[in-house]
Amino acid sequence: MATTEEELRTEALKRLKDRRTLQGSVLSYAVVNGLLIAVWALTGRGYFWPGWVLVGWGVGLALHVLNVYRPRPMITEEDVRREMDKIRGGSARG
Repeated sequence: MATTEEELRTEALKRLKDRRTLQGSVLSYAVVNGLLIAVWALTGRGYFWPGWVLVGWGVGLALHVLNVYRPRPMITEEDVRREMDKIRGGSARG
């Protein structure tokens, strides 16, 4: 089934908002971790404890990137119908 202009607009707005949010997350990651590395460097450069934050936050950031940029097929009316059939108790077609 063809997607309406309004549905395309809604999807485009969602993707743009997701990208803006991701940009803010990347900036926060860089600034905060840069400051943590600076504190580590100024306090003797012993055990590299900022690595824990870099890795932990980095995993979350990587998942955010995948969520924003992975290809996602549009949901069709057929997809909706199949899901409704499942909710109703199953269907031999789905």
